[in-house]
Parts: sequence; structure tokens; C-alpha cells
Amino acid sequence: MIKARIRVLKERLAHAVWGWLSVHGSIGPSTARGKRFGAFGQNSIICFPQTTIFNEQYIHIGANTMIGSHVALSAGMIPGQECLTNPVVRIGDRCLIGRGSGIVGHLAIDIGNDVWTGHHVYITDQNHGYENVDIPISQQTQMERAVSIGDGSWLGAGTVVLPGAQIGKHVAVGANSVVTGALPDYCVAVGVPARVIKQYSKESGWVASNYFNEDGSN
Repeated sequence: MIKARIRVLKERLAHAVWGWLSVHGSIGPSTARGKRFGAFGQNSIICFPQTTIFNEQYIHIGANTMIGSHVALSAGMIPGQECLTNPVVRIGDRCLIGRGSGIVGHLAIDIGNDVWTGHHVYITDQNHGYENVDIPISQQTQMERAVSIGDGSWLGAGTVVLPGAQIGKHVAVGANSVVTGALPDYCVAVGVPARVIKQYSKESGWVASNYFNEDGSN
């Protein structure tokens, strides 16, 4: 009986401590960590626990945005690096970045307003090279290419957005898709690489992809 009571007390204590940490370990605009960011909008939050976050002065976060737990946010290759652009990473207003996601910027990642993602989404503007077989792939880089995600878009869980991707407004990207190029406004895209399967127009409403070319045009 005593052991059972002790176990219950330990469980309650653990939940209480975790609840306290979840509140006080989160990053907001008025916290010491939040003030390191280039911009951190009102009522926005980075939930506890966090993972890798560095060079915050090159990261701008809009208002009323929630960034889930275990999300990586970085600008540049290493902490303390002086970046050539500012912001390197911009996240707009009223966004939701799902748990376990990563946004790794080196040049320019621009995420519009009202963009939501599922869990474990990865967005980057730089990739590794592989062409020189005498140098480890980890030591080869490619030119950075800016990434943009338009207002009101949704990225399903596990989506990967690669350098040069330009995602339009109100675009739904299916789970586990890989976006490598341009996706037009008001479309649904899925697959590896992501392809448009539906697109909206005022004249026709939502139309299946067989009416469109690969670039989304008629």
C-alpha cells in the first residue's frame, strides 16, 4: 500500500514538474531567449522542449505563431556565423510548425502567413554535393537557393522542402512528399518529387491534374 502511494506521488510530481517546465521552458517574445531573435511577434511561442536553435538574430517570427516542441531552427552552418542576408529564416503570422520539424536556412527561407505544417517537416535552402568522389559528401556543398512558401498553405507530415522550392498560396502538399521546384497557387501536390494532382480556378473550380501541364499551366 505504501509503495503504491509513493508511486502515485512520484507520478504526480513528475507530471507537475513537466507541466511547469512546459510553461516556463517555452520561448516567447518577452523571454531572455526570445529577445535574441531578429523579430518575435506577440503571442508567439516556441514550445518546450526545444532542440537546436542558433543564430537567432537572423530568424524572424511573426505574431500568433506556434512552433512545436523538438523543432530545429537555424541560420547558417554554425553558431556565431555572420550570415549574408537578414532575415535568413522568416516565419509569418498565425503559423503552426509541427513537432519535430526542422527549418535550416543559409540564404533565404520565407514562410508566409497562416502556413501550417504537420509533424516532422524539413525545410532547407542548401543541400550537399556528391560529384567529387574523393571528398566525403558531408564536406561538399551546393549553392544555396531561396525557398518560399505562400500564405495559407499546408504541408503534410513528413514533407521535405528542398533548395529552390517555390510553393504558391493556398497549396496543400501531401504527407511525405518532396518539393523540389515550383508549385502554383491554389493546388494540391503529392509524391516524390511532388506533382500537382488538382488545381483551382474561378472558372472551373478544382480540376484534376490531367487538365494541366507539369508546371500547373493549362
